Amino acid sequence: MKEKSREKPEQQQEKKAVQAELEELRRQLSDLQKEKDEIFEKLQRVAADYANFQKRVPKQVADAVAYEKETIIKSLLPALDNFEHTLQNAHSVENTDVVVKGIRIIYDQMLDILKSHGVEQINALGEKFDPALHQAMQQTSDPEQEEDVVLEEYQRGYKLNGRVIRPSRVIVNKPASEDESTEQEQTTDESEESEME
Repeated sequence: MKEKSREKPEQQQEKKAVQAELEELRRQLSDLQKEKDEIFEKLQRVAADYANFQKRVPKQVADAVAYEKETIIKSLLPALDNFEHTLQNAHSVENTDVVVKGIRIIYDQMLDILKSHGVEQINALGEKFDPALHQAMQQTSDPEQEEDVVLEEYQRGYKLNGRVIRPSRVIVNKPASEDESTEQEQTTDESEESEME
């Protein structure tokens, strides 16, 4: 009997320790559950914000593009008005120089409008050929000019904010090779001989 009474307080102490540990685990579980619920609510809010963001951004981009289009079109309207006035008065003008001068003014006005939107012309004539800025349409030989110099411009090129949006279409100088020079000299000699006969 003495052994049983000794075991009881030890068992009771062990039970208390287990119960205390169980209570601690329950408390930790409750804390973790609260933390999980808070994190889940935050995640739901972030997901909702992101869904709203995805819906809002395309509309904002479309609005910005529409606004920029409107701005560009409004800036072009005065030049269009001037063109209209020039065309209306062209028939009554006796001197064509007046019409040409009016068209030149409109052309300069258009260039100024384009500049205000970040568009600039690419200078090509007399410049060294640059494949990043120029598109060679033809090669010709002019011994009086340097090699790879642009001799003629078919179509002007443009940049938008420093980026090429259309390269200049050009004719580039390529000196005749020695074989071509010899062939040209022989052809010239033969034609001179035939003229002498």
